[in-house]
Amino acid sequence: MKRLLRSALLAVPLMTLALPAGAEVKTRDKSQVKFESRLLNMFLGKSAKDGVEGRTAVKGDRKATLTDNGGTIVDLAEEKIYELDAKKKSYTVTTFEEVRRKMREAQEKAKKQAEKEAPGQPAEAQKPTKEYEVDFDVKDTGQRKQIAGFDARNTVATVTIREKGRTLEEAGGLIMTNDMWLGPKVPQMKEFADFDLRYAKALQPTAATLSAEQMSMVLGMFPLVAKGMERMAKEGDKLSGTPLDTTTTFEAVLSKDQLTEAQAKQPSGGGGLGGMLAKKILKTEPPKERSTIFTVHHQILEVATTVAPADLAIPADYKEKK
Repeated sequence: MKRLLRSALLAVPLMTLALPAGAEVKTRDKSQVKFESRLLNMFLGKSAKDGVEGRTAVKGDRKATLTDNGGTIVDLAEEKIYELDAKKKSYTVTTFEEVRRKMREAQEKAKKQAEKEAPGQPAEAQKPTKEYEVDFDVKDTGQRKQIAGFDARNTVATVTIREKGRTLEEAGGLIMTNDMWLGPKVPQMKEFADFDLRYAKALQPTAATLSAEQMSMVLGMFPLVAKGMERMAKEGDKLSGTPLDTTTTFEAVLSKDQLTEAQAKQPSGGGGLGGMLAKKILKTEPPKERSTIFTVHHQILEVATTVAPADLAIPADYKEKK
């Protein structure tokens, strides 16, 4: 799950490059995913603490995303996903149809849960009645530096999701900030985005590298994240260049009423030494008007324009686990 979640989140900056291409490309990169929740960071392990270095290669209908622990190979022609485990030298195979089936099952489960919580009400009546507006802003900071042998400039793209007709201060919302170092357009890099879009279309309606259960979990916890990702992809043509180093931050913004309510509900931990110890152990912090949900950092370390067959193949000594 860590690998799938990482891949899905890193698709955010890459989706801005969606243009037709017919090249092959291979990169070495480093990524780090950090949640505000300590529990989720513990689940992600090294990916949250130190980041993970990986290798990604695309050629034709095949894409491999690998780390020292294993990785994923996706074949669009075969409609199969190969999950590799380097420690056990094994791999599992999942078909696209299996993923679609799990998506349908997750949707049905969610529908039944909604009916259980609100019996007798039609599904339409259970849907959120609020409408949201999405604001988009791009700024070039003027800063420049060398990344992976390319001259890169710093651009910050901000997506703000708020209730329709109301400001963030009035109703709260979500802010997605993409702090990007953009290099010159590397034609071969478009192959990644092109592949991801083809993959996403094949698995409609969910995101490319996230299973139904995982997508339900992430969007259930952070329902406005999807809107930010969609708007970022839509406005991608305003970001000229190739993202070589991207930090994507999702922040939740509470309205004044929401902040007051959250502060009132926060446990005090009690007085005296016991209360002080409880606060120290639980590391509870007072609610803030603006808080980080999670941050994704993705950096390209090296780019190659040729892909060998071995870069996309399952190692010969791996055995299928059924």
